Amino acid sequence: MARWDKLGGIGNIEDRRGAGAVLGGGVTVVGVIIALALNYFGINVDPALVDRVINTTQSNQQESGEFAGEDPYEQFVSRVLGSTDEYWQQELQSQGVSYPKPRLVLFRGATQSQCGMATLQVGPHYCPPDQTIYLDERFFDVLISELDAQGGETAQAYVIAHEVGHHVQQVNGTMARVMNDPGYRQTGENSLSVRLELQADCYAGLWAYAVNEQGIFEPGDIDQAIDAAEKVGDDYIQSQTGQSVNPETWTHGSSAERKAAFQKGFSSGSYEQCRL
Repeated sequence: MARWDKLGGIGNIEDRRGAGAVLGGGVTVVGVIIALALNYFGINVDPALVDRVINTTQSNQQESGEFAGEDPYEQFVSRVLGSTDEYWQQELQSQGVSYPKPRLVLFRGATQSQCGMATLQVGPHYCPPDQTIYLDERFFDVLISELDAQGGETAQAYVIAHEVGHHVQQVNGTMARVMNDPGYRQTGENSLSVRLELQADCYAGLWAYAVNEQGIFEPGDIDQAIDAAEKVGDDYIQSQTGQSVNPETWTHGSSAERKAAFQKGFSSGSYEQCRL
């Protein structure tokens, strides 16, 4: 298991976690939102069934006391985010760019952001206007059960580092340049959207390279990140959910592309290798 306790940095975490409100029939808002998230990935799921899956992981949790202080998960996320802060401050300083540290909001169910209502519908995501990453950690449980992801802390750290990669794109001007391009809304394997996601994967690989140099990872840890990159490939999601693989609809890249992008950053440690 990775030695996260050896990471010295502490990230800017805001904990908004709490229990979901209950709708009629015993189905919680959380269950509905997770079902929407799965439907986003092409997985048609009854919200009540998803709700029961989530309830098995939180049967003994109480909103009143569970998140009263820093729990182990918040400490883990804070250390990962803090390590990305340290890496990108140093890297971008060498490029003559100042790096404002992003915030990460932990939530459950739904919460407000400057991009609208943050939910599980789009999974962990970065909101450029408030420079904040929004994360409901139970999304990983659903991906493990529905997409056969390997899971593990290093896989989750990769996802956080990927979202931080979008923050880097915001800071260095890449995101604005791409999103203002008339072709940004187009989908497909060569689309700007895919290229933006693959660069964020490469940036995540750069962070993993730096962490590996510090002796944080144990043998096999990095395989969790590589597996996660593959399991969120557009083609894998489509095939896993019974759809035809259609590159014209892709927005994030294939499993092979996402794995290769992460590995390019991880093997090289070179910012220049992650050009859009």
